[in-house]
Amino acid sequence: MDAPIGRFDHATPAPDCLDELTRPVADAVRHWHGSVLADQLLYVETDPQWADTAVFVQHYGQELLEQSANCVVVAGKRGGETTLAACVVLSTTRVDVNGAVRRQLGARKASFASMDTATGETGMEYGGITPIGLPEGWPLLVDSAVVDLPYVLVGSGRRRGKLLVPGKAFAELPGAVVLEGLGVAV
Repeated sequence: MDAPIGRFDHATPAPDCLDELTRPVADAVRHWHGSVLADQLLYVETDPQWADTAVFVQHYGQELLEQSANCVVVAGKRGGETTLAACVVLSTTRVDVNGAVRRQLGARKASFASMDTATGETGMEYGGITPIGLPEGWPLLVDSAVVDLPYVLVGSGRRRGKLLVPGKAFAELPGAVVLEGLGVAV
């Protein structure tokens, strides 16, 4: 496998590490067991104190910044209704919440969801949210630059650990919509 693992000691197939994942992520990996996607998902154990992107790349290798993505939960509001969605962008960019997200969700206003909402609704830890195992029916907005990479390092549902995922796999996740310009330069 040609997945980049930077300064990690080892990467393990995610189906072999289900106990290391949060329940929704483990359930999603279990659901794909035997599929090409599940066979290409790798889990790498990391120290939770280095989960935040800037500290993570400083510790594990600056070269990982170009191969890493962030998954954030956003809330789009229109009238009295709120739509929660997840967005995946490269770590070198930020989510265009007031432009691309608002338009895609048909919202009058869009913002990042609170930490309590993001963790409570996903069942994942803050700083480890991943697009794998999101609640059913959620829109998943993925920047096209993420899909173009051979492998992407993203959260595993916990702060302790990351998943290495083929970029093209993000477009195949439930509810995924690939958008040009979802991530904008920082």
